[in-house]
Amino acid sequence: MSANLKYLSLGILVFQTTSLVLTMRYSRTLKEEGPRYLSSTAVVVAELLKIMACILLVYKDSKCSLRALNRVLHDEILNKPMETLKLAIPSGIYTLQNNLLYVALSNLDAATYQVTYQLKILTTALFSVSMLSKKLGVYQWLSLVILMTGVAFVQWPSDSQLDSKELSAGSQFVGLMAVLTACFSSGFAGVYFEKILKETKQSVWIRNIQLGFFGSIFGLMGVYIYDGELVSKNGFFQGYNRLTWIVVVLQSLTLSPGSAVARSRLTATSHSLVQGILLPQPLSSWNYRRETLSPAYTVYIFKDCSNRYKNCKK
Repeated sequence: MSANLKYLSLGILVFQTTSLVLTMRYSRTLKEEGPRYLSSTAVVVAELLKIMACILLVYKDSKCSLRALNRVLHDEILNKPMETLKLAIPSGIYTLQNNLLYVALSNLDAATYQVTYQLKILTTALFSVSMLSKKLGVYQWLSLVILMTGVAFVQWPSDSQLDSKELSAGSQFVGLMAVLTACFSSGFAGVYFEKILKETKQSVWIRNIQLGFFGSIFGLMGVYIYDGELVSKNGFFQGYNRLTWIVVVLQSLTLSPGSAVARSRLTATSHSLVQGILLPQPLSSWNYRRETLSPAYTVYIFKDCSNRYKNCKK
């Protein structure tokens, strides 16, 4: 793969993940007339769009032949039921994670969410060590400890925020618990999925179709259990607008790659970009909204992004 294509893929991933967080947060806090869209239905629609996107990619790999596409889907999915069922576990976890992210962004600001969600790098590393027998060096373990320390500092309230946070402590706690649970679920599901890919020869697109199939089933179950009355009253697509569809499309573009650690490191690139926008000073200031983004920190952020991308396959 050429260097230009690598950096193009990096840019697309950064744009997708960063845009998803900011638009999702805005859509969940925007006050409009009428009912708000249901996050459970948004997760289902995103899974269906993901299936369609992966089918198109398999169709392209099949030299744009419908007959070849039908044969591949039949041979790799229908004729291998046990291989397909293996994806039920990570699919259910991913569905839970996607719903938790909506809960987290409904209760936390985007910057706090992004910094805290970087703990998925830690959980992914721990699950990789335990499930894939990967070995981490001293500097890697040290970086994980520093990551945990940074997240702890972000969650520690300042004196000027104590009074305001007392009024919203419940929602802050709910958001924090949601994002922490999402970190653990993301780490386990990512490593489990990587293990499955290494044990079989099926393509990533086929595996993502299987994930989307089970994800849509689990998602519909969640819609029926938690939002069944609201759906029967106002419809499945209640509250959907142009912004909602942008969020759904961006979420559907989040495909699961082969390496869980690489995915976590690349996703951390977009985390750094959002921090660069909302956390103007890397060390001296934790005030998210008053200061402007300094040019020096912009260089710091994109240098960090580049280094993470170069090391994502190590």
